[in-house]
Amino acid sequence: MKPIKKITKAVIAVAGSGTRLLPATKAMPKEMLPIVDKPIIQLVVEELVAAGIKDIILVTKWDKKPLEDHFDHNWALVNELQKAGKEKLLEEVKKISELANFIYIRQKGPYGNGTPVLSAASIVKNEPFIFVWGDDLVKSAVPFAKQMVDDYNKNGNLMIGVQEVPLDQVYRYGIVKVKKGTMRIEDIIEKPKPEETPSCLADFGRMILNQEIIDILKTTALGKDNELYLVDAIKTYVKNGGVFMAKKVSGGEWLTTGDPLNYLKTMLKYAFDREDIGPEIKSFVRGLLKNK
Repeated sequence: MKPIKKITKAVIAVAGSGTRLLPATKAMPKEMLPIVDKPIIQLVVEELVAAGIKDIILVTKWDKKPLEDHFDHNWALVNELQKAGKEKLLEEVKKISELANFIYIRQKGPYGNGTPVLSAASIVKNEPFIFVWGDDLVKSAVPFAKQMVDDYNKNGNLMIGVQEVPLDQVYRYGIVKVKKGTMRIEDIIEKPKPEETPSCLADFGRMILNQEIIDILKTTALGKDNELYLVDAIKTYVKNGGVFMAKKVSGGEWLTTGDPLNYLKTMLKYAFDREDIGPEIKSFVRGLLKNK
């Protein structure tokens, strides 16, 4: 068996327009919307850093500069906080730019979730890497990216995060078919009807990929609506005999933030677990429900 290369790089897709959250996202990237007092993208980055990631490649577009500014040094703010003696806030602000080495690439190519991978291909060449959607969060005791990297270090298998969804919701997701008695993927079916679904395991934006997937993606035909789908490359990889695993979250859950309802649900789940505001916000919500 070949030595397993250490994963030190992550690619985050952040070139989406966030249309389901308009008008809030008209001038602000959806990934910068706050979950209490941290933007979504910072929570994603912190998860990756906890998994040992050193280099984080954000695949962006023209209106995503606030993302770059967030992870940059802000000397004016640092000086202001120092003068005000706000040491705790000062440390919070300073450590953001020191989380990782940040690399920014403008997305080029056809629409679709496979394009960010190709845009970052030269930087992750011949290395395994984590690919993440910038508006997907995974709330777990052990960061999910670390769970994935730990598994990869044991067996070297590529993988994608999955979570059980209700049967009547499978039509909204890519659903994985796994080999009986295992989590090895045999197929991925996009948005199946409930009566035709092979399982209730929905895939989401956490994957470990490598150069083989990139090479397949380069020759993958555009799919529905002329989009380049990463799942099509994964299916080809599996069809050619490659091992690609489905990975469930241990001790936590995947949370989406791409629409108003799920964004608010995610906000509440994070708020409830905060020691400083959790008890009060829970009491507030109970009072609202009681008065309805």
